[in-house]
Amino acid sequence: MTALDALTHLLNFVLPAVLLGGLAAGLAKLVWFRALKAVPWRSLAGWASAAATAALVGGLLLTGRDGAMLTYGAMVLACAAALGWAGWGRH
Repeated sequence: MTALDALTHLLNFVLPAVLLGGLAAGLAKLVWFRALKAVPWRSLAGWASAAATAALVGGLLLTGRDGAMLTYGAMVLACAAALGWAGWGRH
C-alpha cells in the first residue's frame, strides 16, 4: 500500500463522521435558528464531527471492523450530544 492509498483509506474512514457533523450542525441551526443564532456553524460542526469521529474510532476498536450498525448508531448519539453541549451547554 502506498502512502497515497493509506491517506485515501483514512479520509474515506473519517468522511462519514465529518459529513454527519456538518449536516447535523446545519440542520440544528435551521431548526433552532433563534436559540443558536450566537453560536457559529463552524463551532457546532467541529464539535459534532469530532464526537462522531471518536465514536467511529471507538466502534472500530470495539467491533474490530468498519461499517457496523452499532458504530453508526453511536455516531448519531455522539453527534447529538456534542451539538447539545456546543449549542446550549457551554454558555
